[in-house]
Amino acid sequence: MILIDIFFLALLTSAEDLPCMLQGYPEYSQLSKDGDIIIGGIFSFHSSWNETKLTFSNMPEPLKCKSLNFRAYQYAQTMIFAIEEINNSTEILPDVSVGYKIYDSCSSITLAIRAAMALANGPEETVSDTACTGPSTVQAIIGETSSTPTIAISTSIGPFYIPVISHFATCACLSDKQKFPSFLRTIPSDFYQSRALAKLVKHFGWTWIGTLYSDNDYGNNGMANFVDAAQREGVCIEYSESFFRTNPVKKIQRIVDIIKKSSSKVIVAFISHLDMDVLLKELSLQNVTGLQWIGSESWIADSHFASREGRNVLRGSIGFAISNAVIQGLKDFLLKVRPSTGDNLYRELWETVFSCTFPSPQNTEIPFACTGNEDLSVINNQYTDVSELQISNNVYKAVYAIANALHMIYSCTSNQNQNKTCVNTRKTEPLQVLDYLSKVNFTTKTGETVYFDENGDPAAKYELVNWQLNEEGKTEFVTVGHYDASLPEDTQLKLTGAHIVWTQNEDQAPVSVCSESCAPGTRKAVQKGRPVCCFDCVPCAEGEISNTTDSIDCIKCSLEYWPNSQRDECVLKETEFLSYEEIMGKVLVFFSLLGATITCSITIVFFRYRNTPIVKANNSELSFLLLFSLTLCFLCSLTFIGQPFDWSCMLRHTAFGITFVLCISCVLGKTIVVLMAFRATLPGNNIMKWFGPTQQRFSVLAFTLIQVLICTLWLTISPPFPYKNTKYYKEKVILECDIGSLAGFCAVLGYIGFLSAMCFVLAFLARNLPDNFNEAKFITFSMLIFCAVWTTFIPAYISSPGKFTVAVEIFAILASSFGLLICIFMPKCYILLLKPEKNTKKYLMGKMPSNNLSISLSKA
Repeated sequence: MILIDIFFLALLTSAEDLPCMLQGYPEYSQLSKDGDIIIGGIFSFHSSWNETKLTFSNMPEPLKCKSLNFRAYQYAQTMIFAIEEINNSTEILPDVSVGYKIYDSCSSITLAIRAAMALANGPEETVSDTACTGPSTVQAIIGETSSTPTIAISTSIGPFYIPVISHFATCACLSDKQKFPSFLRTIPSDFYQSRALAKLVKHFGWTWIGTLYSDNDYGNNGMANFVDAAQREGVCIEYSESFFRTNPVKKIQRIVDIIKKSSSKVIVAFISHLDMDVLLKELSLQNVTGLQWIGSESWIADSHFASREGRNVLRGSIGFAISNAVIQGLKDFLLKVRPSTGDNLYRELWETVFSCTFPSPQNTEIPFACTGNEDLSVINNQYTDVSELQISNNVYKAVYAIANALHMIYSCTSNQNQNKTCVNTRKTEPLQVLDYLSKVNFTTKTGETVYFDENGDPAAKYELVNWQLNEEGKTEFVTVGHYDASLPEDTQLKLTGAHIVWTQNEDQAPVSVCSESCAPGTRKAVQKGRPVCCFDCVPCAEGEISNTTDSIDCIKCSLEYWPNSQRDECVLKETEFLSYEEIMGKVLVFFSLLGATITCSITIVFFRYRNTPIVKANNSELSFLLLFSLTLCFLCSLTFIGQPFDWSCMLRHTAFGITFVLCISCVLGKTIVVLMAFRATLPGNNIMKWFGPTQQRFSVLAFTLIQVLICTLWLTISPPFPYKNTKYYKEKVILECDIGSLAGFCAVLGYIGFLSAMCFVLAFLARNLPDNFNEAKFITFSMLIFCAVWTTFIPAYISSPGKFTVAVEIFAILASSFGLLICIFMPKCYILLLKPEKNTKKYLMGKMPSNNLSISLSKA
C-alpha cells in the first residue's frame, strides 16, 4: 500500500513537467464571440441523443444530439442579448468588451462535464506545452437548466473556483458550500419551495395526498424536503412514485394505475417539465381527470403544457412559480436571428421551425428548401413567446450579476481594492469574480433587487398561480397568492383573494382526507397499521370533553364540572340536596308540621284535663315535658331540609341529639316511676322517697346534660360542615353535611341508643303490672318501635344516595317521634275525649290488691 502511494505521488509530481494534453475528442462551442473577458454558457439545445454502440475496441464516437429544445434557444439568446446590452452600455464595464462561449449539453451529464472542462481549459488538442496550470478561458459559467447536470458541472469546476451561476437548478443540495464552493443561482432553492408547497397543502386542509417526482436530483431532493415539511404540517402521503422520461412505458402506466386506484384527490407533482410532458401524454391517453394537481415551478407556469393537447387533465392546477418579468427589446432580438450567420445551430433552428432544409452540394433536390428569408414573427413557439420570461429573466440577471462583479473589480470601489492599483483585465482570475459575486447587490431595469446570500441563493419569493380558462377558452396563469420566505412563518403564505378555479372548473376546493374531521366532543384514534391521518372518531369518555376539531386527546373536567350532552364544554354540575320546593321535601315538611301540630293539640288536651286521674297517673309534669320534647323532635327535622350551611349542619345533628335524649329521658323517668311504684307496695319498702318529683326532674336534667356535653365536645373538636360530594354521582354534586368527627356522631347516636335500650328493658319488666291503665305497656311498644326504626336506619342511611340519605334520617326522626306520641299519649287521649267514664280512680284502681299503689302513683 505504501508503494502505491509513493507511485502516485511521484506521478503527480512529474505531471507538472508534462505538457497538458486533451484526452478524447475536442469540444467546440456552438455560439461564441471574442472579448476582453469571456462568459461561458451551457444549455440543453437538444433534449436527447442517439445511442451509440460501444465496441470496447475503438474510441466511442461523439454523441449525436437530437430533438431541439426551443426554450434552451431562448435562454441562450437572452444571455447574448444581455451581453450585447452591457457592451453597448457606458455605465457598466466601459471600455471592456464581453465575449461568450456557449455549449450544448444535449441534456447529457457527460456532455455537460466536457463542456465545462472545455470552458475551463479550451478546446485545443494540446492546451499547453508546459504544465496544466494555465488560466481559465472564462471568468464565469452560466448553466445548466436542470439540477443533475448542474451538480456534475459544479463538482468538476468547484476545485478551480470558477463561478457557476444556474438559472434553473433548484436542488437544495446545491446550497452546500462544502461540496459546491463556486456555485450560485438566480432561482430560489427548492428548500423554500418544498415548504411553501407543504404550507399550501395544509392551508386548504388536504391531509391525504399523493406525490409524484422526477427520478433525478431535482425531484429526489425536492420531494424529500417536501415530505419532511408536510409531515411537520400533519399531512399524510398515500403514495409516492418517481419516474424519469426515459423509463419504459409500462412503468409510466403503472404509476397512472396507482393514481386511478388511490383515494386521495390531490397530487403534488415535483416533476421537471420534460418528465411532466411524458406523464401528461399517458394521463391524457387514459383520460384521468378530476384530480387537483399541485405543481412545482418547473412546469406550473409553462405555457407549453397549458396549450398542448390533453391540458384538460391539468385544468385548475395550482402551484408556485417564479415571478414573471418583462425584458425590453428581447422580442426584437429573438426575431433578428438568421441562418446566414454561419452557425450550424441557427441553421438547425431554422430548419426545425419552418420544416424546411437548406440546399447543399450533396443534396440539391429538396422538396421544401429554406431560403433564409422566412419570417420568424409569424411563428409562435417556445422560442418566440416572451409572455412567460421567468427563467429567461434569471439568465438575464445572471449575466448582469457577473458584469457587476467585474465592474466592481475594475472600478476599484471595493474596500479590498482601496489604495491599490486597479486590476488588469487580462489577469482577472475566476476566484476574484467569485469573491465579488457574493457582494453584488443591484437593481435591474424592472426594479428587481439581485443579491446572493451566504449559500449563493437569491431571495425566495414565489407567485401562487392558478390555471384558469379565459373568455377565449385558452388557459392562462392567474396569480392568486404570494410566498415570501423572508417574512415571519405565519405570514409567509398570503392569498390575494382572487377567485380560484379548481379541478373540473369547481368553485369550491376539493376535499382530500383519509378520514373526516372529528367534531368537538370526540377525539382521534389512529387506525392500526395506517398513517396518522387515517383515524376513527371516538367519543370522549365520561367526565371528559374536547372543544376543538380533530382533537387528539380529551380534557378532563374539574370536580365541580361535567360535560354537556355534546361533550364539547364543561358545565357546572347540577347540585342536589333535599329542597323545600320538591315533592319529597314538601311531604316531609307536611308530616313534620303535622306531628308538631298533633303534639301541641295533645298538650292542650292534657292541660285542660290536667286535674283528672288519667293525666295525674304518671307525673303530669313529665308528660308535659315529654310533649314539649316531642314537638322539638318534629320541628328539628326541618333543619335537615334545604341547602346545607355551616350553622344548619351543626344545628341539625346537635338539635336532633339533644331533643331525642330529652324525650327518652322523660320516658325513662316515667318507666322508672311506674316500676318503682309497684315495688313500693311491698311491705316495709320505702323506695319511692328516692323517686319523687324532684329526683325525676334531676334525672331528666342529668341525662340531657350528658348529651349536651357530648355535642359540645363534638362541635369544639370537629363539627359537622357543608360538603360537596362529587364521588357518588359523576354528573351531580351532592350538597350534604359531613359529620366531621365520626366519634362524636357515634357518641351522640350511641348515647340515644343506650337510653332507649335501658328504657325498653325497664318498660318490658313493668309491662304486667296489675293496673287497668298500665302505661309501661305503651312505653314498651313505643320503645320497640323506636329501636326498630333506628336499627333499620343505619343500613338505610349508609346505602341511600344523595338527598335520600337526608330523607331517611328525617323519616327515622318522624317515625320514632310518631311512635312515642301515638303509643304513649293516644290511649290517654282516647279516654279523655271519647271514654270520660273511665277517667276515674275507681276504674284505674279496679284491679289493685291494695290502695298503696294508688297512693304511690298520686304522690308521684
